[in-house]
Amino acid sequence: MDSRTYLSMDATQMAEQIRKRQITMSELVHAAVKQLEKVNPLLNAVVHDRIENAKNEADFIDDSMAFSGVPFLLKNISQAVKDEPLTSGSKLMQNVISGHDSHLVKKLRNAGFLFLGHTNTPEFALKNITEPVVHGPTRNPWNAAFSPGGSSGGAAAAVASGIVPMAGASDGGGSIRIPASFSGLFGLKPTRGRTPVGPGAGRAWQGAAIDFALSRTVRDSAAMLDILQVIQPAAAFQTPLFPGTYAEYMKQPFDKPLRIAYTTASPVCTPVSQDAKMAVEKLINWLESEGHFVEEQEPGVDGTKLMSDYYLMNSGEMSNVVQQLEGSLGRKLTENDLEIESWMLNEAGKTVSAAEFSASLASWDTAAEKMAVFHETYDFYITPSTAYTAPEVGELTYSMEEQERLRGKMLEADSSEQQQLIYDMFLPSLTYTPYTQLANLTGQPAMSLPIYVSDKNMPLGVQVMASKGEEYRLLQLAWQAEQSGIWQGMQGNPYFEV
Repeated sequence: MDSRTYLSMDATQMAEQIRKRQITMSELVHAAVKQLEKVNPLLNAVVHDRIENAKNEADFIDDSMAFSGVPFLLKNISQAVKDEPLTSGSKLMQNVISGHDSHLVKKLRNAGFLFLGHTNTPEFALKNITEPVVHGPTRNPWNAAFSPGGSSGGAAAAVASGIVPMAGASDGGGSIRIPASFSGLFGLKPTRGRTPVGPGAGRAWQGAAIDFALSRTVRDSAAMLDILQVIQPAAAFQTPLFPGTYAEYMKQPFDKPLRIAYTTASPVCTPVSQDAKMAVEKLINWLESEGHFVEEQEPGVDGTKLMSDYYLMNSGEMSNVVQQLEGSLGRKLTENDLEIESWMLNEAGKTVSAAEFSASLASWDTAAEKMAVFHETYDFYITPSTAYTAPEVGELTYSMEEQERLRGKMLEADSSEQQQLIYDMFLPSLTYTPYTQLANLTGQPAMSLPIYVSDKNMPLGVQVMASKGEEYRLLQLAWQAEQSGIWQGMQGNPYFEV
């Protein structure tokens, strides 16, 4: 199989051709490995491979499964494969070998995917760029001077460079939708509780984070949701199973015109680029031409307060991670063990009271209530996915001098000052990506549509949010957009130029 043929197929088509015996699994693996070897030295998307294992496993896969023989990459955190490394982007965990498959990986394996390895992620998936010290930065296939985003940046670079048609990702504050926006991909974050967690955990980031995938086509994500949706009795959150088939239902037209709200204003009062505004305008103009009613309206959620509460949760969660690591390593961790963001969050988390942590989570529920009321009027809520196109590699990584300054301030600060320092530390990154966190904290589904490319040939996505449980409606809209003239996808991406 030549590279051009391999790059032309999405995962659904690959699986179809396997079932029809038009191609073999070994041909697919060979093509994926060839593309990986071609692009990875520059992009650094894949940080660990298991190619020989994948080749051997191809001999035992039934070709009747949903994605039989389709090459796939997993994210280097939470998506564990038994007997394989899982570093979480941290030098502390370079020698960690997984003792089991995660529940998500088990479902993917049962669907027939062949795992080629793990993709790069920032330390503990804490950032919207992918530049961990232990593995180095991942670069954007559209332009290697720029970042593909994070924390699923390795996954985005792998899909947008054609190594695989779809890759495992997770989203705790936008980590699917942000790299989708920066890399020209389709990125769906499902409803809280929709996809598997664990074993050994009933929730991730108190329910803010969820595992799923990045894809180039809507039908691949729809089919992925069909195989991953689950109700786990041991999990903290469940959402009712969708009674139909996402991959089929998405093709149905809406039964009536939609009422849609939109805004381009940043929820944390930061600047927004003209590109982001033009991307939203492109989508709403198309929606209006399709007969839907669209108006500029916001739900009234205090975005700045919500982000402060989000960072407070992050600090408590990071302190818990550090305690667990100290227990397993049998020593106290120092500032040399952790990257600056992890260290700062841990320090702040040490002084967070139980009452403060509880109150921060309660604010998520307040926001969820406001959004539920908002969606009584509006079917969808549209914003930019990101406020700008991708930042340059290194732009949002603190220099050693800046890190020392931050450490000094943190050690001198009281609890409230520490939380402000956390907010200020993340503010340059937040300025790029202020829109995505809302859906994580309310538990709603949201997606990034690849419908815009800037004059500098860099993509920027548009985010659409829906009520809990309504991924099927998002997929309907995405499918219609994909069939229309507004869909950009890989057009302009040098790896997909004919």
